[in-house]
Amino acid sequence: MRVGPPGTHAAQCASKGLTMQRHSVFSQLARRVARLSGRPASFAIACAVIVLWALSGPIFHFNDTWQLVINTGTTIITFLMVFLIQSTQNSDTEAIQIKLDELIRAIEPARNRMLSLEELDETELDELRKEFDELAKKARQT
Repeated sequence: MRVGPPGTHAAQCASKGLTMQRHSVFSQLARRVARLSGRPASFAIACAVIVLWALSGPIFHFNDTWQLVINTGTTIITFLMVFLIQSTQNSDTEAIQIKLDELIRAIEPARNRMLSLEELDETELDELRKEFDELAKKARQT
């Protein structure tokens, strides 16, 4: 099994007996659906469905059932997409957070206090923001 160059995260995980696990079936499905739903072809298909639905209106005399079909369909799709997209967003956010934590940990002058910023309350985050704003002002002056 190839784990990467020494010192990399993959090599460190391997040395600790950790392995990169495959994603669950739900996770794989969520990622695939999120990827596909963001493509131009998906948008075109959605537009085509709406056009076909609108064109079928005169056939069904614009009755309540005709309206119920589009309302129910869009509601179900929206409901399911919220959970799929949130799942992929949570996974991506967690991965980015871990990567940033690894960078902070690996850079010697970085403050390890920054590893758990997401756990701070808003007041503490505001204090840190002010500190970094001051550092940015000093950097612009030089």
